[in-house]
Amino acid sequence: MAKEITLREENYSQWYLDIVKKAGLSDNSAVRGCMVIKPYGYAIWEKMQAQLDKMFKETGHVNAYFPLFVPKSLFEAEEKNAEGFAKECAIVTHYRLKNDPDNPGKLMVDPNAKLEEELIVRPTSEAIIWNTYRDWIQSYRDLPLLINQWANVVRWEMRTRPFLRTAEFLWQEGHTAHATKEEAIQEAKIIHEIYARFAEDFMAMPVIKGSKSENERFAGADDTFTIEALMQDGKALQAGTSHFLGQNFAKAFEVKYLTSENKEEYVWATSWGVSTRLIGGLIMTHSDDEGLVLPPKLAPIQVVIVPIPKPEPEIMLVADRINDELKAKGISVKIDSDEKNRPGFKFAEYEMKGIPVRVGIGKRDLENGVVEIARRDTKEKTQVSLDTVSQYIEKLLDDIQENLFQRALAYRTAATTNVDSMEQLLEVLDTKGGFCLAHWDGTSETEEKIKELTKATIRCIPDESILEEGKCILTGKPSKQRVIFARAY
Repeated sequence: MAKEITLREENYSQWYLDIVKKAGLSDNSAVRGCMVIKPYGYAIWEKMQAQLDKMFKETGHVNAYFPLFVPKSLFEAEEKNAEGFAKECAIVTHYRLKNDPDNPGKLMVDPNAKLEEELIVRPTSEAIIWNTYRDWIQSYRDLPLLINQWANVVRWEMRTRPFLRTAEFLWQEGHTAHATKEEAIQEAKIIHEIYARFAEDFMAMPVIKGSKSENERFAGADDTFTIEALMQDGKALQAGTSHFLGQNFAKAFEVKYLTSENKEEYVWATSWGVSTRLIGGLIMTHSDDEGLVLPPKLAPIQVVIVPIPKPEPEIMLVADRINDELKAKGISVKIDSDEKNRPGFKFAEYEMKGIPVRVGIGKRDLENGVVEIARRDTKEKTQVSLDTVSQYIEKLLDDIQENLFQRALAYRTAATTNVDSMEQLLEVLDTKGGFCLAHWDGTSETEEKIKELTKATIRCIPDESILEEGKCILTGKPSKQRVIFARAY
């Protein structure tokens, strides 16, 4: 039987694409660089969305929605932001088509329907939102303003890969306004912590929290806080960012408020977001050569029950009972009552889709008062008494969630290396990749030169790094702590 997917060690990029396709996560679309998110892939996004939305609302944020289109004059108002996204912008110039007189049955842009002002299809929403906030914020009583939106954005990428980098993607973007610098910085750090907690507790994906270097900050930000994860091929993935914007956007859009002392001040701002790129991170953190592996907390289906060899009445009675017991515990279950495919085919399909737990029930199992339970992460199989099966599965899901995190953490630990020279940095990047902890002199020029020589960037300046005197690996100048270099997606 031919291999379903390419092996990781043979071609990691093709392995990833095979899983996306075979697990039914996304499909190609008629628009170059855009994907169709299929129901199973979207169900994973819905689980992520629901949990993050809950976490945002628990910290006082509310949802709103802002237009897809941004007038070019507003987009240009904050220069650093406009410059940072200029090369990725899609632009609307006309608003109507008409029949082409030279090509019957074809349409052409109506030259008389040119917009008075060109519209940018949002690559990010700071401009349109801060133009709106100018009307919403008048005094200190209107602050803080804590708003999030779930939306799509367009960044015209030339090299795309499903979930990781597409011309259009789904995300959430928070945009908040505050009376003081301290409040805004605290807000950015609260979100930074939410992202890290979500990644580790729900995605089972260990991350390093830190700050971006000046070169790697969000365009228009004074500071960017990031969570960085390590994929199985040794490349880093930026999994979420939270930005302290200072007063840059407030000044660009004249967003001021009256203090309690009746003085006029500019507000302080943050923005933050994660996207469907997290699904790509999920795939590359946990999956194997048999297909997708999902942490139970984000699996659309946590348990599948497969009658063996087919769904006969006595087997279905037991399957229904187990289904009811598990659902009563809040566990999502599917009973496979299909009679067309054999059990072996079904097992392979559910393994490919990464369903955490599979329950097999046959006549002989019923005679012995047991069922067979297989866990996706380790592929171990266990005979479990019918009397304790729901309690066993409930605990097993927690065990799988923890095992996936610990397995990913062990990999990251093994793939993290202290390097003390450019030669060593290149050697580690070329042989095993991973996170390289190295001294850097703190200058943008040095950072750019290292990137040019190695194709590695500073992923972050870690929050929890221990101060350590050293010398920059390129210039030999003094350094007080190591930063993380890696090649990245």
